Amino acid sequence: MEKKGTIIKVSGPLIVAKGMEDVQVYDVVLVGEEKLIGEVIELRDDLASIQVYEETAGIGPGEEVYYTNEPLSVDLGPGLIGGIFDGILRPLNIIYEKTGDYIPRGVQVDSLDMAKKWLFEPLKKVGDQVSGGEIIAVVKETAVVNHYIMVPPKLRGTITKINKGEYTINEKVYELEVDGNKKAFTMVQSWPVRRKRPYQEKLAPTAPMVTGQRVIDSLFPVATGGIAAIPGPFGSGKTVVQHQLAKWADADIIVYVGCGERGNEMTDVLREFPLLKDPKTNQSLMLRTVLIANTSNMPVAAREASIYTGITIAEYFRDMGYKVAIMADSTSRWAEALREMSSRLEEMPGEEGYPAYLSSRLAEFYERAGLVKTLSGKTGAITAIGAVSPPGGDTSEPVSQATLRIVKVFWGLSASLAYSRHFPAIDWLKSYSLYDDVIFAELDKEIAGWSEQVRRTITLLQEEANLEEIVRLVGVDSLSFNDRLKLIVAQMVREDYLHQNAFHEIDTYTSLIKQYYLLNIILTWYDLAIEALKVGKNFYNLETMKIKESIGRFKYIKETAAKQEYQTLLTEMEKEFISLERE
Repeated sequence: MEKKGTIIKVSGPLIVAKGMEDVQVYDVVLVGEEKLIGEVIELRDDLASIQVYEETAGIGPGEEVYYTNEPLSVDLGPGLIGGIFDGILRPLNIIYEKTGDYIPRGVQVDSLDMAKKWLFEPLKKVGDQVSGGEIIAVVKETAVVNHYIMVPPKLRGTITKINKGEYTINEKVYELEVDGNKKAFTMVQSWPVRRKRPYQEKLAPTAPMVTGQRVIDSLFPVATGGIAAIPGPFGSGKTVVQHQLAKWADADIIVYVGCGERGNEMTDVLREFPLLKDPKTNQSLMLRTVLIANTSNMPVAAREASIYTGITIAEYFRDMGYKVAIMADSTSRWAEALREMSSRLEEMPGEEGYPAYLSSRLAEFYERAGLVKTLSGKTGAITAIGAVSPPGGDTSEPVSQATLRIVKVFWGLSASLAYSRHFPAIDWLKSYSLYDDVIFAELDKEIAGWSEQVRRTITLLQEEANLEEIVRLVGVDSLSFNDRLKLIVAQMVREDYLHQNAFHEIDTYTSLIKQYYLLNIILTWYDLAIEALKVGKNFYNLETMKIKESIGRFKYIKETAAKQEYQTLLTEMEKEFISLERE
């Protein structure tokens, strides 16, 4: 007999049901006649508080709640890559084909295509001993991603049957003998989203995740397997920065979670990503991307599910040995969902009404990122980048502060930079990276002098901020020529180096070596200008040198021509300095 309870209270996305003494916290239940998906979040005697992941309008007391006796889980297997899903991993394209433009309540669809056949190629043979997490076969999922079939964690046994061939994902493709019993398996694993997937060992991240964004790679780098936050007010470019990282970051797989984003922003992602060319493979970027679209007009409870769904998919591909980057946009809207559910549960509120457990929930998400040695012995990584949307850009509010205590990289966006059309609007005076020492040590091995060049740049920008205070008070003419040179070179760094056009074909991505060339040209000009002043050259001629215009155009030079142009600029610069008049 099917077990069920009875609804006694409905409060928006929260439903309270009685007769639920046999369920456990975080079990999935089906609510009402339409069998809406819900998750038990609190138990008191036989009363269960359930957060429902769909609209609850029209549901009332007396309707039934059906047990599933299973936690909220997702199916992990071939077919994830290139998919566009909602927060509980229902494919939006299939729902659209079934129901049209609007998603009706209670729609039930398979997460993965059950009819499509995949070529299953074994990497192990009958008689091999295998253990949990070990890779036993490969499926070519897309032109750029090999999907490795792994033994489910915590299992150990001997392969008794495994055959190459074309199979659907629900057909049995291999068989193991475990403790004397034979058990057959498909290509799919079901995994509870709130539970971390196991690994052998967590490693310290040291290698940079190259993003092609100059202000990030040079001044505030993030490590592969690191965690970063992008806080900033409305309109400061958080979403564009995350889009840029999704397009260009040095990662094998991208998981983009639109958690409570406005519908039009997610629409931009869904339209743009399939058209983008991956610079590594020259194929569509969607061939290595998973999109989870959970917009702000969907029920708030579903935002929490989308975050956990995204990180579970990221862990699954990490276990195959891939470098995964997960973008969560934005964790503030997830926190707002936690606040709403907490208030409906009548819990004691913390600061600004957020639940007291806000910090621990954020930490649970971010700590699932990292560089690890997987169960199969490979090295895999998840780099987590979360946007934070503090009201009015005030980073002293609870979500920003809780995030700052966890993350190692802070890319603080500035409203004043955004309003002056300086993008990416990452404020070089507020931002920081705690990975910079180890990353600069790594980069110095590849590009000699990288760290010294970056430190000089940061110092110049800080000195510019101090000098601007004096200029505002007494005017630029009160400064010495040396200080005025600092202002000129800092302006060149800001406008010619840190400013980057995400929509320009060439400027949208800059390799590390081209970044080095551009920054080195600017600093070389500064060194030569200081020497010219010492020997009495005219300051006003320095201020109006033609080479400055050529330096400003260098970022629009193609990568293949960068080295030659760099050498040409250095030669021209030396000639122009020699020809300068004396005072």
